[in-house]
Amino acid sequence: MTLRNTTESWGSPAKWLHWLMALGILGTMTLGVVMVNLPMSALKFELYAIHKSIGMTLLVLALLRISWRWMNPVVPVLPSSLPAYERRLAGWAHGLFYVLLFAMPISGYVINSAANFPLNVFGLVQVPNVVPESESVSAVATWVHASLFWFFAGLIAIHVAGALRHHFILKDGILLRMLPKRSSKET
Repeated sequence: MTLRNTTESWGSPAKWLHWLMALGILGTMTLGVVMVNLPMSALKFELYAIHKSIGMTLLVLALLRISWRWMNPVVPVLPSSLPAYERRLAGWAHGLFYVLLFAMPISGYVINSAANFPLNVFGLVQVPNVVPESESVSAVATWVHASLFWFFAGLIAIHVAGALRHHFILKDGILLRMLPKRSSKET
C-alpha cells in the first residue's frame, strides 16, 4: 500500500481511517440503539460510557482524517463514464459525511455537558463539560443527535449501496480504491 493518495487509489492512512471510523460509527450507532431501549440499570450506564468514549474517539479520528485530507489533497479520479449528476451527488455525500463526523459527537458532547454527566474516555481522559447544566439545552441537543442519527444511517445506506453498485453492476473499480491492495501472490 502506498502512503499518499494517488489519482488511482487512496493512500493507506486514508484507507485505515475510513475503515476504522466505519467500524467505530457502526459500533457506536448500534450501542446507541441498544442503550436507549434498555431499562435503567448498571448495564445501561456502562453502554453509555462506552458509546461516549467511542464518540469522542471518532471526533479525534475525524480531526486526523480531515487533517490528512488537507495535507494530501490528491484524490482518486472518478471514472469518466460517471454522469455529471452522479459526480455532484458523490461530492455532496462525502461533504455531508464530514459534517456528520463532527456534528454527531459534538451534539452528543453537548447532551452530556448540559446533563452534567461525567465524560471519561475509556477511563483514561476526563473531558470537562463545555456548557452549563441545562435541561432545555440537553433536550434540544438530544433531538439534534437523534435526528442526525437517522440522517447518518440513511447516508451510510446510500453510500454502501452506491459502493456495491459500482463494484457489482458498473464494475468500474471505485470500491477497490478503498480496499487494501492484494499482493501479486493472491491475484
